[in-house]
This record gives sequence, structure tokens and C-alpha cells, in this order.
Amino acid sequence: MPNASVQIQTLDYKAILQNTTQRTDDFLRDFIASREGVPALLKEAIEYSLFGPGKRVRPALALLSAQAVGGSFDDALPAAASLELIHCFSLIHDDLPAMDNDDLRRGRPTNHKVYGDAVAILAGDAMSTLAFELLAEHVSNPGQAVKLSLELARATGPAGMIGGQILDTCYPQLKHVDSQAADLQSLQRIHRLKTGALIRAACRMGGISAGADARHLQMLDELGQAVGLVFQIVDDLLDVTSSDAHLGKKTGKDAHIGKLTYPVLLGVEQTQAELDRQQKLAEEALAQLGPAAEPLSAVVHALARRDK
Repeated sequence: MPNASVQIQTLDYKAILQNTTQRTDDFLRDFIASREGVPALLKEAIEYSLFGPGKRVRPALALLSAQAVGGSFDDALPAAASLELIHCFSLIHDDLPAMDNDDLRRGRPTNHKVYGDAVAILAGDAMSTLAFELLAEHVSNPGQAVKLSLELARATGPAGMIGGQILDTCYPQLKHVDSQAADLQSLQRIHRLKTGALIRAACRMGGISAGADARHLQMLDELGQAVGLVFQIVDDLLDVTSSDAHLGKKTGKDAHIGKLTYPVLLGVEQTQAELDRQQKLAEEALAQLGPAAEPLSAVVHALARRDK
């Protein structure tokens, strides 16, 4: 295990996220600036979405997970940055007319509203490849680079985020032919893939970057699975309880277009109970990691209480 390098001593989650966001953004800006031969319009569209306002949850989880198992932020910065590239690519494509058809993202016009569908699609495509270019270029240990790339590919691909997106996007059609009933198990399957896969990967990639052993990696895996559902349940609740102006994107759409969500299936009260249950699972995983995970714990608790 690498020697512990303490990056954060405060347990103020806002200060923690400010720190992890700054580190990730600085790394990404240097990386994007160093790419040669990128057409100016494509680079502008990439930067519009990549450096817009955002919580940088996945990079934060990667960096803090590395710290929780005795590693440093420097160990995990390539993993953190690659995760944000994949996440932003997914948001660009998610907002397209053929997908969720959203006009707002993070309080600003979505990428395709600014640059058009074609440029938005290509910007997303470019970001998905840049994520793996970044890992190959900045992870010096070849074996570790392979492990991180495999982890990210699986979390992103057809049995991960993209698989979850098709289940989510096409649910109104699939529910008529899928043998599974609309129950909590099938809902969790959608969200473990659509949102949870990349969050789980963030925790695991932080651990892999820090050279975590199998036992600690399993703890981070359990944490990532719980946090992935916590994050999506809060998203579902905010879609029915918040406003467009406060959230920075369109609300109330999910039920209108027939998506399967926690409030649609369970109602708001039972959704809150499920949130509490998943948060307890996250806390149990955090407790196993010990004092080094306290900054990570502060952020996880904040994610469960967020209002946007």
C-alpha cells in the first residue's frame, strides 16, 4: 500500500468539493490544452460542456477513495479526469432531441442548443475517446493503466451506463415486451447501470489508483453501489419536488414521458425510505474504511442531502 498523503483535513464538504474540483479542472485544462490538431469548433464545444458549472461528483469520489485507502490525489487524478470526460460525454448525448430532448443543463443551454446536433454528437464522441487517451498517457504503470481502462470501459459500455440509458430511455416501449414487471428490482437494475455504474467505478478506480488490496477494493465497491443508488434516488425526488430555475434543468419530465422512477413506482414517502436504506448501506461501507475515509464520508452524506 502506498504511504498515506493527506490532501484534505477539513470535513467541510463544500471545501472538500472545492478542492477536488479545482484539482480535477486544472488537470483537465492542461490535458485539453495539450491536444494538438483538434479543430477549433470541436475544442470549443468540448470545453463548453467540460468546464461548465457542475458538482464533479465522480472525480471527487475517485480522489477521496484513493485517500481513504492510503493513496494520494496525485495517484488518482488521471482516473478522476477520465471519469469526468465520460460523464460529460454522456450528458451531451443524454440531452439530444433523440434522447431526453433537454434545453437546459447546469443552468445553461445544452450543448446541442448552442452548437447544433452534429457538433454535440461529435463533441461527446471525442470526449469518450479522450478519456482513454488520458489514462494511457498519464498512468505510468502499464498494468494499472490497463486495470483502470478496463474498469472505465465496463462501467461506460453496454453492460454499464449505456445499457442503463437504453433501459431508461426506451422503458415505455420495453415494459410491454420485457418479462420483468415494473418493480423495485427492475428499477434498481436501470439505475445501477445508468447512474450507479460510473459512480461505482469512481470509487473502485480511486482504490485501484492507490494500489488498494482486494479487501479495501471490495469495501469501495460496496460503497460505490450504495452511493450510486443514493445519487439517483435524490435525482428522482428532485425531479418531482424542485423547480427548473433551482435545479438548472427541466423538472417533471420523467413521469410525463413514462419513465420508471422511484417516486412513480413507490411514491415520495417510500422513496425517501429507500433513500434512507441505501444511505445506511453507504455508511456501513464507510465505517469499514476507518478515519482516512472521513472526508469521503462528509461528501457522501452531503450527496444524500443535496437540493440540486
